[in-house]
Amino acid sequence: MQQEHIVILGGGYGGLRAVEHLVGDPRFRITLVDRHPYHYLQTEAYGYIAGRFDIHDITIDLANWCRGFGSRVRFVQAEITGIDPEARTVLLEEERLGYDSLIIATGARTNFFAFIKGLRENSYGVKNLQRAFAFRQTFEQLVYTKVEEPRDPAPGELHIAIGGAGLSGVEIAAEMADVIEKHHKTLGTNAKKIRITLIDAAPSILPGMSDYIVRSTTMRLESLGIRILTNAFIDRVEDGIIHLKDETRLPYCFMIFTGGIIANTPASEPARETNRLGQILPDAYLRLAPHMNVYAVGDCVELRDTAGNLLPPTAQTAEKSAEYVADAIKKRLEGRPVAPFHAKVDGVFVALGGRYAVGELFGVIRVKGYTAYLLKKLITKGYYLGLKLRINTGFKKRSAVHEIN
Repeated sequence: MQQEHIVILGGGYGGLRAVEHLVGDPRFRITLVDRHPYHYLQTEAYGYIAGRFDIHDITIDLANWCRGFGSRVRFVQAEITGIDPEARTVLLEEERLGYDSLIIATGARTNFFAFIKGLRENSYGVKNLQRAFAFRQTFEQLVYTKVEEPRDPAPGELHIAIGGAGLSGVEIAAEMADVIEKHHKTLGTNAKKIRITLIDAAPSILPGMSDYIVRSTTMRLESLGIRILTNAFIDRVEDGIIHLKDETRLPYCFMIFTGGIIANTPASEPARETNRLGQILPDAYLRLAPHMNVYAVGDCVELRDTAGNLLPPTAQTAEKSAEYVADAIKKRLEGRPVAPFHAKVDGVFVALGGRYAVGELFGVIRVKGYTAYLLKKLITKGYYLGLKLRINTGFKKRSAVHEIN
């Protein structure tokens, strides 16, 4: 039996879920392509930046993970230079990959808006591991500097600014504030003089989330001493000063920006339609018409529910779209009908520092505090354990091959 070759571009949440849902079918062989050798658990970035997690807690080696599935899954680390859908070929730096079906799952990166002068030059993002690592080092250095500062009756304050009060911005702010709050006795009282400010142009934090989530999160952030500025439009960013459009000047020692994304999409011919975030606009089946064998999932594509509402660019949404596409490919091979893509957000959990979280499931189950923290941790641990078991299998297979050679 000749196997259908499926190429998946991107080793994020959507790409990995697509592999998992396709690999059990012997009709397929799969090639996963990513420019990085690792899968980055971006949902855990808040804990990594604040020093609660280490690098091995948020990365998974993709070669070993793919090897854990056996010979039908291959990993290629390479830069994607283009796609030729007419020739059914993906162009890499040193290789051309032919495919029968293609899944684009290249994700998104931080959108440092060009109309905000100085934003890119003076702020960090956390969409990629290198920037998260740099930000963590800066935060640790800041705390260390405050600890080393001579005891002063009125020590000066150091300000951390976070542009964007969506999920990432809120979680990072809460985790850093909790670290400072919990450890100021051992770090020294000067560490308490590190101030955190959340800035967002929207009328409230966590735009698009329920009143319960917003209200509970706001109470928690305020209890941690975080200053929240909403309806605050950043005009420009200079070294050490953020200028708002209402002429407010905010001093800062470093800034992180989580206020927007822009899709990572490889060059392709013919040109395809995208939205203002660079996200692919697919048909109702997540295909790039007229190419019925090319699909897009996750943050790089504009996803909507059946009512036409935009779905948030989250790991949950990426995985649901990947599962849908994997099933659609199977049904297409079997000549079975495929229903249009339909998904909804089952729930959301917001990590709010230490052992505290806020969550809502199916719009009716609401939890906060330690219970919500445990539920969020359970979900995350389940995902990580599945990856870890597969990577261990792949590592053993690689070691066995080396021993034979």
